[in-house]
Amino acid sequence: MVLYEYPFNESIRTMLRLEHLFDRLGQLMARETPLDHHFALVTMFEIIDVASRADLKSDLLKELDRHKTQLNGYRGNPGVAEGLLDDVIARIDKAYAGLNQLVGKAGACLSTNEWLMSIRSRISIPGGTCEFDLPAYYTWQQFLPVRRRNDLMQWTQSLMPLAEALQVLLGLLRDSGTPHKVAAVAGQFQQSLGAGRVFQLLRMRIDPSLGLVPEISGHRLMISIRMMRQDEDGRLKSTQQDASFELTLCA
Repeated sequence: MVLYEYPFNESIRTMLRLEHLFDRLGQLMARETPLDHHFALVTMFEIIDVASRADLKSDLLKELDRHKTQLNGYRGNPGVAEGLLDDVIARIDKAYAGLNQLVGKAGACLSTNEWLMSIRSRISIPGGTCEFDLPAYYTWQQFLPVRRRNDLMQWTQSLMPLAEALQVLLGLLRDSGTPHKVAAVAGQFQQSLGAGRVFQLLRMRIDPSLGLVPEISGHRLMISIRMMRQDEDGRLKSTQQDASFELTLCA
């Protein structure tokens, strides 16, 4: 099954983008070639750019606190395992403390590293990091993989509290929904959300053998999913095909 996610607000959109970048960063750092480590640096700079949103840290802290308050409300409920509840709240507390201790925006401490900033200033220029432009960077790329990986780990250390907070928050958000089977009749699906509960994330899983691409749109009152199919030129066209899929709404 292929998973698609659709955020209902800009805050969750930013969190999903950062999660995607941290996942890419981890994969690239684990590899050994200079090219992989070059793109790990590119990804690190992208994370810093996305994380520079002024209210991101406060948004994350507020969401962590909201989830903790909500979970504490389950204490004493005979249907809730207290041990598991304590573990989850401990993870929230750890993520909250780590993020709260960050001074300034994520990665701000790297701005004092002139060598990194010289790379950052040229990395978006096509071919801007050639050896004749940045000989010191080219020299670094010739180091053994373990040396380059250790450097990358040191530079990204200040970003890890952000990564941990995102992992905890998005995990809690995804676990808050209950998946159920629905069907797009003649390629169309709509569902009214009502005015009671505010959802933040839509998740859908669909069988890849159907060859369909979901076009998702929505707001706090309504979601709409239109099934599309790619033609030979890669253009998306609507289809009248019936399709069932798994839908989860997360709050």
